[in-house]
Amino acid sequence: MTVTQLSIPIANKPGELSRISEMMGDSGVNILALFVTTVTGEGLMRFVADNPEKAKHVLTSHGMTVTTQDVIAAETPHHAGGLLAVLNPLKRAAINVQFVYPFIQTGESTILVLGCGDQNKDAIEALKKDWIRLYGEEIYNM
Repeated sequence: MTVTQLSIPIANKPGELSRISEMMGDSGVNILALFVTTVTGEGLMRFVADNPEKAKHVLTSHGMTVTTQDVIAAETPHHAGGLLAVLNPLKRAAINVQFVYPFIQTGESTILVLGCGDQNKDAIEALKKDWIRLYGEEIYNM
């Protein structure tokens, strides 16, 4: 049970993130979760969109290099220490979390994007064992 993350290099200059957001918006693609860094040299944007295939097509048609990766969407309580509900089962299973960032939303819970690389299958099993709610393609329609 995974969702598709898109990753693109992003220039470290004013307006670049707006340009990409405008591309997505003009094409009717909604960005559901987002991570951006431009701290060193060329930046990186990772995101989950409501239509990953369309998002990839839009970006590649504008000459951008896009990579995709299966990631985990896991629900965690939205309160102090809530992140541990997801991280502790992964720690016990010796799963390395390569990155984590939240979906764009508000409410009583938070949905996190978890990148565990080639350990996704084991991570999913560990999270299910601890009754962590996981999302698949239904996330694209939320």
